[in-house]
Amino acid sequence: MEMDTTWIVLADEGRARILSREADGGDLRELEVLEDPAAHAHNADFRHDAYGRRAPGGAAQPSSATSSAGEEKLDHEAELFARRLALRLAEAHRQHRFAHLRIAAAPRFLGRLRKALDREVSDVVDEEIDRDLLQLDTRALTQRFYGAADQPGTPTRH
Repeated sequence: MEMDTTWIVLADEGRARILSREADGGDLRELEVLEDPAAHAHNADFRHDAYGRRAPGGAAQPSSATSSAGEEKLDHEAELFARRLALRLAEAHRQHRFAHLRIAAAPRFLGRLRKALDREVSDVVDEEIDRDLLQLDTRALTQRFYGAADQPGTPTRH
């Protein structure tokens, strides 16, 4: 891969998509998806537990020790996933697979990832967006990050 490549990372507490765009433009293409199956399982369990703590009639019961323990476990999983993603990015950067990095992540996860990144990787971050954009397709992401005017075949206004 040419060293002028830009990678875009989209992430939340349990999933990350790594996309690439070559220097000559075009749509983004997905390179890799990282997932933390434990985080997804815990999120499902946590949501289920939250519904289980409701009293008849829909009134929420006071928070319990098990709910805060569940939140701590989710925080720990998210921390581990941020470190795993940061290690993957550091490895790819050492292999000269990208020269520029743009990150869009759920706000809490963005903070975790920012702390976990190596200095060399942090130095090539061109943009951070504190939004979860994981669900967007590559065309929508290309337009979001590069604008429609940057697309091949799109007339430019002067």
